[in-house]
Amino acid sequence: MKRAPKMKIVGRVVHYYDRLQVAIVELAAPLRLGDTVLIKHNDQEVFQNVDSLQIDHMSVEQAKKKQVVGLKVNQPVKQGSLVLPA
Repeated sequence: MKRAPKMKIVGRVVHYYDRLQVAIVELAAPLRLGDTVLIKHNDQEVFQNVDSLQIDHMSVEQAKKKQVVGLKVNQPVKQGSLVLPA
């Protein structure tokens, strides 16, 4: 019996600002502008291009593992959602 391939986790949503449509993500892997991610929580799946990435309200082109970033999203996401590579 083969095991399912292990999914690489980019990060986890620790907070979501509804009015701003910004997810605060604690990264488990590097992330950069232009990447595409899948934000998944139970049955909800949101594909998102990384068009805006901020650290401490400053725009950045890339972020490293263990940093906390603000990610502009097109649809609401839930706290605790996994951020996966798409």
